[in-house]
Amino acid sequence: MTGDAGVTGDVAVTGDGVRCPVCEAPVLAGDTYCEACGHMLDAPACVSCGAAAVDAEGYCERCGLRQPTGRDHAEIVLDGGAAAVTDRGLRRSRNEDAMALLASGDAVVAVVCDGVGSSPRADEASAAAVGAASAALARGLPHEEAFDLAGRAVAKLATSVHDAPACTYIAAVVQQGRITLAWAGDTRAYWLSPVPERGSAITHSTLLTEDDAIETGEITAWLGADAEVVAPTVRAFAPPAPGLLLVCSDGLWRYLDGYTFPSAGTPLEMAGEMLRHALDSGGQDNVTIALIPLGDARE
Repeated sequence: MTGDAGVTGDVAVTGDGVRCPVCEAPVLAGDTYCEACGHMLDAPACVSCGAAAVDAEGYCERCGLRQPTGRDHAEIVLDGGAAAVTDRGLRRSRNEDAMALLASGDAVVAVVCDGVGSSPRADEASAAAVGAASAALARGLPHEEAFDLAGRAVAKLATSVHDAPACTYIAAVVQQGRITLAWAGDTRAYWLSPVPERGSAITHSTLLTEDDAIETGEITAWLGADAEVVAPTVRAFAPPAPGLLLVCSDGLWRYLDGYTFPSAGTPLEMAGEMLRHALDSGGQDNVTIALIPLGDARE
């Protein structure tokens, strides 16, 4: 090939004429696909390399980047103050976390799933799990049934043993001052409570979950067609005093050592402060934060 190459909205243009942006074979103006490699010439442009080479699954056929989606940043606020936020972070090309926060009767349901980065289409896995589990819990089904439905939804996404999307899982149901949790993987829940001698500031955190992971960090339980038979760990917790339930992905909790939690503000404002802390600390992963107040632990 001679001449300098540029990229138009449809095809690559070189000193020799018009070429396919993927294989660089010559194409004719008006062609809809490349006869050499089959690439559709009207594909969307990649946000990274600019080539009009994004396939139907969202991958750039030139540089391999999976394109961002509308899930890059989202927020949910419920009547009563519960709030959740999810963000792509600073280093990932897309947000592979998913969340649900909803009210059902006198209960608040939160589900957070973190797509396993080493699996294909991890964002689809987390979205499928969250959708199935949150709908089940909102109908009043027990945690075990919701977990099973979420697992089935993720497993259905697999097309082969080499194409098995996967995600972690945690669900919380808050009802009548009592919290029930179910999880698999390393997505966590904390109880945030005031320290009495410091007034109403939320400064003390208690980890309510145990990671399904080995010392080097690899998880030992997840949802996906390639997962071993796994049952969720289920725990009930009755807070002794007002406070906040925090449910979060590792995009936040990896930065919590030595962190002083916000002492004032609405749950959404506090979640925003936690998100800024994660981003200021590196933002290496997607970040999802759900905060549910119990008692009068709200502004």
